[in-house]
Amino acid sequence: MNLELPSIGKISKEVFDRIILPNLGAPLPQVLVPPQHGVDVGIVDLGNGLVMAVTADPVFIVPNYGWERAAWFAVHILASDAATSGLKPSYLAIDLNLPPEITAEELEILWTKIHRVCEELGIAIIAGHTARYEGCNYPMVGGAVVIAIGPADSYVTPNMARVGDLVVVTKGAAIEAAGLFAVSFPEQIAEAYGDDFATQAQELFWLMSVVEDAMTAASIGVRDNGVTSMHDATECGVFGGLVEIAKASRVGLRIEQERIILRDDVAKICKLFEINPYTSISEGTLIITVRPHKVDKLLEALKAKGIEASIVGEVVPAEKGLTLIVDRKEKPLEHPQVDPFWAAFNRALAKNKDKPTDQL
Repeated sequence: MNLELPSIGKISKEVFDRIILPNLGAPLPQVLVPPQHGVDVGIVDLGNGLVMAVTADPVFIVPNYGWERAAWFAVHILASDAATSGLKPSYLAIDLNLPPEITAEELEILWTKIHRVCEELGIAIIAGHTARYEGCNYPMVGGAVVIAIGPADSYVTPNMARVGDLVVVTKGAAIEAAGLFAVSFPEQIAEAYGDDFATQAQELFWLMSVVEDAMTAASIGVRDNGVTSMHDATECGVFGGLVEIAKASRVGLRIEQERIILRDDVAKICKLFEINPYTSISEGTLIITVRPHKVDKLLEALKAKGIEASIVGEVVPAEKGLTLIVDRKEKPLEHPQVDPFWAAFNRALAKNKDKPTDQL
C-alpha cells in the first residue's frame, strides 16, 4: 500500500494507522486512552480515583488578527480539545518558537494576553520554552500541551458514543472558516455584502471556542447519566467530526443535514469564498452524543448559556453504516479527507495581496 501525505493539513487515518499508531513508545498500563485518530485527548490513570486528560496542538498565531485577538484564539484552540474530555482544563505547558522579526513589544502584548486568557479560564501556565529561530514563521510558532484532571468516572472521549444516543451540534457549521475569512478579508466581504455585514461578521471570531460548550454539556452528567462523547469540528468540519466519532466508537450514524444549524452570515461567507460549510474547518462547533433521556436538559443548559444547538441525528448500530439525509434523500456520510478552507484561504490571499487591511 502506497501512502501519501496530504499537501496541507492533518494526515489521513491510513497514514496515522500505518506510521504513528504502531510506534507509541513504552506501553504503560496507566494509559487508559492512547493516541487514536479522531480522539482529542489521551487519558492517564493517576490513581486514587483520578485521571489526567492531555492534549497537544500547535501554537497558532496570526499577527494580522491583531496580537490580542490572535492570542485569545491560540489559547482557546488549545483549551478546547482538553475540554471535550468533560474535565476542566487546568494546566498549560507551551513552547514558543518565534520568527526573528517579532519584537519585544509584540511579544509582551502576545504573552500578556495569553496570561489573561488563561487566568480567565482558570488555567495555570506550568512550563515552557520561548525563543526566536530562523526558519520559524507564522502562524505555527510552537506547540503546547493542556492538561485536565478529574474523577475517573467523569471523563468522555469520542470513542464512547453508544447506539441509541442522539447527536447534538452546537453553533452550526463552518464557524471557524467564516470567522477567519471575516477578520482576514473584510474588504472583500464588504464589497459583496456591505460594510455593516462585514463589520458584524467579525464577531464570529469570538465563537471559535468550545470550552464553554463542553463544560456546559458535561455539567448535565456523563456516560449513563448524559453526555457520552464530545468532539470539536476542526479540520474537515462537521461531516469530518461526525465520521471521526463514528469510527472511534465503532458505531453508525443517521444524520439530517437540514437540522445542522447554518447561520445566514456563515452561509453567505462560505458562498462568497466557494467552500462547502459542512466540510470546512469549524473550531467553535461541538459535536455531542447524549443519552436520549438527558437531551432536553442538555439543550436547556446550552440555551441558558446563549449557545445555540440542535439535534441532528442519532447513533445507530455499525452495520447500518453512516447515512446522511439531504432533501429527504439518503446518501453515504463520508469523511471529506481534505478541508476546502485552506485552498480557498490561499486563493483569497492571492486575490487580496495588493489590498492590505488593518484588522484591529
